[in-house]
Amino acid sequence: MKALLALCMMVVASFSWAGEDIAPHPSISVKGEVLEVKVVENFTYLRLKTQNGETWAAVVNAKARKGETVTIENVSVMENFVSKSLKRTFKTILFGTLAGAGNSAPKSPTLGAAFSATPAQKLDVINDAPVPKASGSNAMTVAEIVSNADKLKGKPVVVRGKVVKYNADIMGRNWIHLRDGSAPGDAGDILVTTTSKANVGDVLTAKGIVNTDQDFGAGYAYKVLIEEATLQN
Repeated sequence: MKALLALCMMVVASFSWAGEDIAPHPSISVKGEVLEVKVVENFTYLRLKTQNGETWAAVVNAKARKGETVTIENVSVMENFVSKSLKRTFKTILFGTLAGAGNSAPKSPTLGAAFSATPAQKLDVINDAPVPKASGSNAMTVAEIVSNADKLKGKPVVVRGKVVKYNADIMGRNWIHLRDGSAPGDAGDILVTTTSKANVGDVLTAKGIVNTDQDFGAGYAYKVLIEEATLQN
């Protein structure tokens, strides 16, 4: 279970949602057997048995039955989450989208399908402040890298952004999420791995190599990231 939570937490970008820290990322999924179902307004809570142990998950207005195997996509992890509806505190809980559930509601600008039904007033704290684009050869915005990832694979890029998530010394690397305001939601978020150090809130320039479709096992795969990066303020 510790491995599951570590992998979830190292890749997600932090922001405040309704007074809590929550961090979505589109490339993480968790599969498990449904052991318990609790339905409240807006959310369905599921107790899952996964290959890494039991965990609670919450999805937006989705149907699931006890005994079936489901996959939770776009996973975010929260610690010490207080559910007022259930009147309990979850030490850890995963938020995400139930695979195959479908979603006809329009997507919110930054949270994506998993939170499209969340009241709009809870989303007004996550707007991105724009960061000036890096200069020089191979300089790109986060959105340009994400949208052209296949063409850029194996090529060097330079991107400037704000550190919104930082996890140090995991698998021999530091894991950084940069945002530059070039696009809403996940299209404006890029994962950077480096041996250099940073702090959340730093605005810095990262120089590294684009890679795609990296799978670290247990369902944790990354569609695009920048590896072997050097950082400069």
